[in-house]
Amino acid sequence: MAAVEVSYGAVYKVGDSAGWTTIGNIDYKKWAATKNFQIGDIIIFEYNSQFHNVMRVTHGMYKTCNGSSPLATFSTGNDSIVIKNHGHHFFFCGVPGHCQAGQKVDINVPKLSSNATSAPEAPSPSALASPAVPLSNNQPAPSPSNSAPIFNFKGAFAFLAFAMALLFSFT
Repeated sequence: MAAVEVSYGAVYKVGDSAGWTTIGNIDYKKWAATKNFQIGDIIIFEYNSQFHNVMRVTHGMYKTCNGSSPLATFSTGNDSIVIKNHGHHFFFCGVPGHCQAGQKVDINVPKLSSNATSAPEAPSPSALASPAVPLSNNQPAPSPSNSAPIFNFKGAFAFLAFAMALLFSFT
């Protein structure tokens, strides 16, 4: 049985039109600072595989350009990497001298997105439960026409979260 991975994130080509290179003094730190990376985004490294590669490394290795034991190495010339977690993702070219020349990038995915247009997180099933509010004997219950709704759906994500919570409550 084959597994299919689907990503709904943005696609970023490192270095934009210049790609992954030492030519042209690309400032990859500046390039990354202008992006709002999120989980699910795809990072594409395009380069001439005869002259470059991509190594995923730790922060310490990134700071010192030490490529002796990378976490992963890519060498196709057209590498796509899906961001799967928050935090810093460090990459550099492992060809001697290239990292020192600035061919390195820190892809940072903050825990709280600064993108105001991003969809809110789905509420937990317990957040969807209506709180118990006792009614006093002196006040009648509000009529359905002027009572607040138990669920106020604002967008497809809220409805989807409610449907999933409802489904999980029956399983």
